[in-house]
Amino acid sequence: MGTSSADSGMSFTSSDLALLDDDRSGGRSNIDLRVLRYFLAVADEGNITWAAELLRISQPTLSRQLKGLEDALGVTLFHRGPHQISLTPEGRLLRERAQELVQLADKMEREVRELHGSLSGIIAIGCAETHSMDWLARCIAAFRRRYPEVEFEVRTCTADVTGDRLEQGLADLGLVTEPLDVSKYDYLRTHIDDRWGVLMRADDPLAELDEIRPDDLDGRALILPFREEVRSELISWMGGSLRSVAVAGLCDLSINVMTMVRGGVGLAMSFGLGVAEDLRFKPLNPVLESGGAVIWKRGRTLNPAAAAFVEFLRTEGRHIAC
Repeated sequence: MGTSSADSGMSFTSSDLALLDDDRSGGRSNIDLRVLRYFLAVADEGNITWAAELLRISQPTLSRQLKGLEDALGVTLFHRGPHQISLTPEGRLLRERAQELVQLADKMEREVRELHGSLSGIIAIGCAETHSMDWLARCIAAFRRRYPEVEFEVRTCTADVTGDRLEQGLADLGLVTEPLDVSKYDYLRTHIDDRWGVLMRADDPLAELDEIRPDDLDGRALILPFREEVRSELISWMGGSLRSVAVAGLCDLSINVMTMVRGGVGLAMSFGLGVAEDLRFKPLNPVLESGGAVIWKRGRTLNPAAAAFVEFLRTEGRHIAC
């Protein structure tokens, strides 16, 4: 789907950036990835002189490259001031798309090189905050003892962000918790369950209980996860309705969740990972659990290192205790 600029009526997508109309030749012309890297450097620095020093090229050369990029696209990418420059709406769109393209090109280059050497390279994994991460970390350590030239790039992501990165080819694998869309991904279950509970301040009256039942939450403000599928399961556990509680907010990452609970925003429905001393975690009763899985995009060929790691998880991961 194209993204339109209200200022110019221009619309282009990430695929359009690779091939753009060249009015001078009447055909199509490639935009060099090198020019996109120049553009990103200027966008990050906000100053052409600083970017030129970082790139180790002259300022006039960099300015000509940027002007050529604007001419090729037919838009203005920067608001130019006396000391700093800022991105136009078209520039902000290009920055987002260029980052995706440059990352994907770097990843592709690494993978092609890995085909002709010993097992090495980078395995990019988007990881949810889950007890399955303990197991995955031990698997990574064991795999690297066998293949020390393999590097792991681990990013803490929600399942939705991990799914987006898998779709874009920016991540090789994902560690997620159920519910899982098995139509889009191949997967290996971790066979490790995360038990849901309630995170609260130590001075909360519910901290005296051993477990939390649905009626205990009547009249309380709750912080729920972002994923709609997960919220549906929690609402079902509460009896299928949120009428007796107030939703104070949505949050996923544990540090932010703990900060919100500590600040008095509300009680948080969570897995209780790394609970701070001034907080308490009480499991739900009836028990509600979510299983974990390592996933990858169905139909996509994994790079050699990622394929070897998946096979390692399949054959030896079950014997590695978390």
